[in-house]
Amino acid sequence: MLRPAGPARITACYAVDDVVGIRCPFGDARITEAGNLLARYVIHAVGPIYDKFADPKAVLESAYQRSLDLALANHCQSVALPAISCGVYGYPPQEAAEVAMAVCQRPEYAALDMRFYLFSEEMLSIWQHALTQH
Repeated sequence: MLRPAGPARITACYAVDDVVGIRCPFGDARITEAGNLLARYVIHAVGPIYDKFADPKAVLESAYQRSLDLALANHCQSVALPAISCGVYGYPPQEAAEVAMAVCQRPEYAALDMRFYLFSEEMLSIWQHALTQH
């Protein structure tokens, strides 16, 4: 995503304040300009490495919540969300989908038009099933 966004977006990422060398801790999110992407902002969320946290669900909930809070605080009307932590971080997709749906369907986020950007048909099927359960 960095290359299509252009150099301004890369610069924006490095401009995010860090705390002890960490720009965005697990369970948190940061917002930057989108550069050349067809969006105003990019929200960077860091979910848990599934087998490295005692309570990965709480960390994943926080990552989604912080992302949506940033979207609202920056007057976004819509947001595209990935399956946070379901790739190399090893979060089981079924569990992650349940967490995502639970957070995204909270009343405080009802004004946001939310779309999930999922990387496979299998992941789409899992998310659709989770949506029917909520």
